[in-house]
Amino acid sequence: MKVFFQQQAVNLPTVMKMIQGKYRPFPPVNLSDRQWPSRIITRAPIWCSVDLRDGNQALANPMTVDQKLELFQTLVKCGFKEIEVGFPSASNTEFAFIRRLIEENLVPDDVWIQVLVQAREELIERTFESLVGAKKVIIHLYNSTSPAQRRVVFGKSQAEIVRIAVQGAQWIRERLSRLQDTEVILQYSPESFSATEVEFAREISEAVMGVWQPTPERKMILNLPDTVEVATPNVYADQIEWMGRNIKWRDSLIVSLHTHNDRGTGVAATELGLLAGADRVEGTLFGNGERTGNVDIVTVALNLFMHGIDPELDFSDINAVREVYERTTGMTVPQRQPYAGELVFTAFSGSHQDAIKKGLAEWATGSRRHWDVPYLAIDPRDISREYSETVRVNGQSGKAGIAYLLETEFGLELPKDMQREFGPIASDEVDKLGREVIGSELKDMFWREYVERKTPWSLVHFHADGATGGMFSCNATLKRDGVAVQVAGLGNGPIDAFAHALMAIGVRMFGVADYKEHSLSAGTSASAIAYVKIGMVDGPTRWGAGVDTSIELASVCAVLSALNRF
Repeated sequence: MKVFFQQQAVNLPTVMKMIQGKYRPFPPVNLSDRQWPSRIITRAPIWCSVDLRDGNQALANPMTVDQKLELFQTLVKCGFKEIEVGFPSASNTEFAFIRRLIEENLVPDDVWIQVLVQAREELIERTFESLVGAKKVIIHLYNSTSPAQRRVVFGKSQAEIVRIAVQGAQWIRERLSRLQDTEVILQYSPESFSATEVEFAREISEAVMGVWQPTPERKMILNLPDTVEVATPNVYADQIEWMGRNIKWRDSLIVSLHTHNDRGTGVAATELGLLAGADRVEGTLFGNGERTGNVDIVTVALNLFMHGIDPELDFSDINAVREVYERTTGMTVPQRQPYAGELVFTAFSGSHQDAIKKGLAEWATGSRRHWDVPYLAIDPRDISREYSETVRVNGQSGKAGIAYLLETEFGLELPKDMQREFGPIASDEVDKLGREVIGSELKDMFWREYVERKTPWSLVHFHADGATGGMFSCNATLKRDGVAVQVAGLGNGPIDAFAHALMAIGVRMFGVADYKEHSLSAGTSASAIAYVKIGMVDGPTRWGAGVDTSIELASVCAVLSALNRF
C-alpha cells in the first residue's frame, strides 16, 4: 500500500508535465499606469438580470412561459430595473413570453426589458416584431470577435467581422421608427471580448457607435463580456480600463460587464471591472449560466452591502428568492453558495462556535455601532436567515456550540463550568453517531445524563420549614435502589438542610460548590430548572440538574442527580 501511493505521487505530476506545452499564458494588456488598483467602489452599478435568457439557455429543461413569468416577477420584486427577457428570434416560447409581458401589461413602467439578437437581418426583423407595444426596451446586438471565433466559426478577417457588426447595427437603426411609442436603448457586445485583442475590440465597437451615433444625453450600452475567463481578474480589469481610456465618445457610453465563471473568479472580475470604470453589471441569481455559470449578482450585491453600500437590490428575504429560483429553474443553490447557501452562516467547529456565541452576545448588548462578529461577514437576520442556523453540532463541535443550541432552542442556560463537563460527554455521543445532530437530540442527551438520573437515589417527597435562628429543617422520603429511606436534616437553607440529612444517613461528605436556577421557556413540560455542582471532601466534583414546577424541588432533584453521577 505504501509503495502504491509513492508511485501515484510520482506519476501524476509527470503526466501534467508531459502536456505543459499544450497551454500558454494569456498576454497581458499594456497598461503600465493602470489606475483601478487604487480605487474603491462607492456605489452600486446599474444591474441587469440575464436569468431569463443567459440563465435559461443553460438549463437542461428550459423554463416554460409561466415559469419565466414567475421568475420575472421575482426579479422585479428584488429591484431589477433592467431584465433581459429573452432571445425572441430563437424560439416560439421566447417570442410568446415577450408578447405576453407586453400585451398583458406585466412590465412595470420603470423597468426596461432587454432582448438579445445576432447581427442577422431575419433575426432582427423577428426581434422587432416581438417588441411592438413595449414601453422601454434595450435591444442587444452581438457578434463574436475573438481570434478563435474569427478563425474557427466564421472563417473571416477582422475587416469582415467589423462589416457584420456594422450591417447588424444598420438593420436595427432602420427599424427603430417602428417603435415610435417605445423608449429604446441600444446595446452592443463584442462577444468573447475577454479573448479579443483590445485594439480590435475598440475598432469594432467604434464602428457600431458610428452607426448608432450615441450622445451624452442619449447613451448606448457597450457591453464588454468576459465570455470565457481566459486570464486572472486583474487582466480583465486592465482590458476594461484600457477600453475606457482609449475608446472614442466615452461620455456617450454606459460600459457594461458580463462575466462568466470558468476560472471561478467571476465575482472578482466583476468587482475589479467596476474599479476599472464600468457602470453596469449583467449577471444571474446565484450564478446560473452556461459551463460554470455567469457572475452571481446576489454575491456582488451583498458584497457591497457588507461594506455599507446600498446595493439597490433587495435580498432581505434571500430564502424566498432562492425558493422561486430553484422551483422555476430546476437548479439547486449549493450549500456553500455565498450568502444564500444552507451552510454559509453555519459553524461546526468548536472554536468557531465559541467565537460566534461570544460575538453575538457582545452585539446584543448594543455596545458596538458596526457589525463585527467573528466568522459572520453580515448579520444573517438582515437577509432573513436565523441565528439558529449559525451553530450546528457534529463530532467536530465543542461545548460552546452545544450550549448555544440548548440555550437558543430550549432556554437551557448551562453554567460555564457545567458546559465544560457536559460538552465532552455530548461530543463523544455525537461522534459515535457520525452525523450532525439537532437541538432536540442534544436536549435528550442532557436529560438522560442529568435530569433523568434516578439511581441509586430518587425523590419521593420533600418538605422544608424555616426554623428559629434563620435555620431550615427538612424531611424527605427517598428511594435508594428502590428501597424507601426517610431522612431529616437542619441547615441554613433548604438545600443545606437536605445535604446534612443525606450525610446523616452515611452519604459521603460533600458540599454545594455552585448553584444556578432559572425558569424554562413557554411550551416546556415544567417551569423551572436548577443546576447544582457538588464537591466531595476528597476533591471530585459533579454537576446535577433537576426540573420541576417548584424551584425548591428542582434544586433537591439536582442534588440527587449530581450524587447519582459519582
